[in-house]
Amino acid sequence: MKFPLDLGLLTRSPAAGAAAGRCTRIIGVLGALALAVGLQGCSVMKIAYNQAAELAYWHLDGHFDFTDAQTLQVKADLNKLQAWHRQTQLPAYIETLQKLRQQIPADMDAAAACALYADVRGKLIAVSNRAEPAVVALVGTLNADQLVKLEARFAKGNTEYREDFLDGSPKARRDKRYKQAVSRAEMLYGNLEHKQLAVIGHRIDNSHFSAAVSYEEKVRRQQDALQTMRPLVAGQSTPEKTQVAMKGLFERTLNSPDPAYRVYMDKLTQDACAGFAELHNSTTHAQRSKAVETLLKYEQDFRTLHLQKS
Repeated sequence: MKFPLDLGLLTRSPAAGAAAGRCTRIIGVLGALALAVGLQGCSVMKIAYNQAAELAYWHLDGHFDFTDAQTLQVKADLNKLQAWHRQTQLPAYIETLQKLRQQIPADMDAAAACALYADVRGKLIAVSNRAEPAVVALVGTLNADQLVKLEARFAKGNTEYREDFLDGSPKARRDKRYKQAVSRAEMLYGNLEHKQLAVIGHRIDNSHFSAAVSYEEKVRRQQDALQTMRPLVAGQSTPEKTQVAMKGLFERTLNSPDPAYRVYMDKLTQDACAGFAELHNSTTHAQRSKAVETLLKYEQDFRTLHLQKS
């Protein structure tokens, strides 16, 4: 179960949101997984969060097939990342949830929703920044065969994306996005009424989201990652040059060099902010009370996780 506060739930698919707000699998997974696993449904969140480092390792190993030496280093780096995350980031999540819980009973405008989006994105970037040195160290130990495996995993993921968001009829794709959006919203507000369902439907039908545009950027990032790493693997580069190259890759992943895509993402963000605000403002007192209760449960779980040592 996903964390319910996805501002993009009204205007884009989850895969598009991932393409927009996260790093590519190679450079972002060390950080993004630690956060994403932490934001699971309340019933499984504590167990999942405490196992985040191990889950992240298996995800990465599926992309690279690590050597024994790499396995030891990656596991150590992931454990350090999670310890840092537990100590420094969970309190920040608690603070964000407290602020949101205070806002939920009142109406919300698009600016307030965008402030929430910026806050969450900033936290994701902080985790990725913290993971960057470990990623740089890992890249220098990779070999050419491991990049071939990574490229194959990219291709598999691209096939799955096309099946989910590019193939099939427009109605089928729209219906899938609609069901996902309703499911996410009901995690926060409980059962939706007709007027809220109408808001979600209208927002999806008038969204700037384009699966083709998002897919093109997804492929660009993958090719950028592969091209950047090929001269760096197997000890072909110095640590200093590897750091510079990977820092550039991080930046191009977070902020696309394609001006048209940046404009597209700005439109999607504005869609999401306005859509979230419109949905929230259509909710009843009972639904907002349900949202407050949901946020409080997440806050309490984060407090428990923050106090745990493992």
